[in-house]
Amino acid sequence: MRTALSFDDVLLVPQYSEIESRKEILIKQNLRAVGKFSLPIISSPMDTVTGESMACAMDSAGGIGIIHRYNDVEEQAKMVMNVTSHGHHVGAAIGVGDDCVDRALFLSRAGVSFLCIDVAHGHHSKVRRALEILREVLGDDIHIMAGNVATLEAFNDLADWGADSIRVGIGGGSICSTRVQTGHGMPTLQSIMDCSQSDRDAALIADGGVRTSGDIVKALAAGADFVMVGSLLAGTDETPGTIIHTKDGREKVYRGMASKEAQRSWRNRVSSIEGVSHTVPLKGPVKDVLAELQTGIRSGISYSGARSVQSLQSKAEFIQQTTSGQVESSTHIKRI
Repeated sequence: MRTALSFDDVLLVPQYSEIESRKEILIKQNLRAVGKFSLPIISSPMDTVTGESMACAMDSAGGIGIIHRYNDVEEQAKMVMNVTSHGHHVGAAIGVGDDCVDRALFLSRAGVSFLCIDVAHGHHSKVRRALEILREVLGDDIHIMAGNVATLEAFNDLADWGADSIRVGIGGGSICSTRVQTGHGMPTLQSIMDCSQSDRDAALIADGGVRTSGDIVKALAAGADFVMVGSLLAGTDETPGTIIHTKDGREKVYRGMASKEAQRSWRNRVSSIEGVSHTVPLKGPVKDVLAELQTGIRSGISYSGARSVQSLQSKAEFIQQTTSGQVESSTHIKRI
């Protein structure tokens, strides 16, 4: 039995640097057949994270948004058109059900920049069939993201089946209970490290367990091309949903799409519950959150003496830390 490492288990070793300003750091990343993005962050296709407002804000900040699929195709396509009408890139999520191809065609005609096959367990025959059929119908000109997976074998298979980019991470999200409910999963950082060994040309999208800009830096250093986030953006002005007044102040709902509440909302029934629903405090405009993350990413890359994501990946040195080290790594001031 081997040991699997999470973000909290490791640190990056600081290295000699000649960088005089964080502005020298290049974090621009390319997504095949879509474009280059100055911020390697993707907003998660959840109904409490990415609607058209978030998608517009993500593209304006240099990142990418993926419109969630928990609505009918006409509504989703309208959201896509509202985003692209302002000149923004936007992705759209689809499932692997009977309407998969029809929805993909509808979204393609609406001008979507790329599609995202959005299922919890991506190493599955249904995902294979969906990828193969979509490639046959749509050809190779449109970018297709797929996932989620946790292993190198799964990553290679999805790439061979036709995925241009692959979401890596199972059970690591802050409102995901897959590991508790099913006993399956893998720490996201370990999955990134394993999948980054692939010789396939698919982009690696780290997804799950990312709580800080430091985690984003670790994910990129371990081999991710982009990092998908949900909880970091939850509660911002651009997230869908109404403001709720609680005893703790003004908040918004943030829920996993396999939570009981989400399932009742989008399919009127509940099957396997692998998520929870919470409220989170309001955070203000998402541009402020993204600006802070961008500063942290640039600073983190500079600590390795690197000037780009690619340079970080070649120079990065990880060390495993003890439990005491984890305590020391967080703020730990005590009142005397």
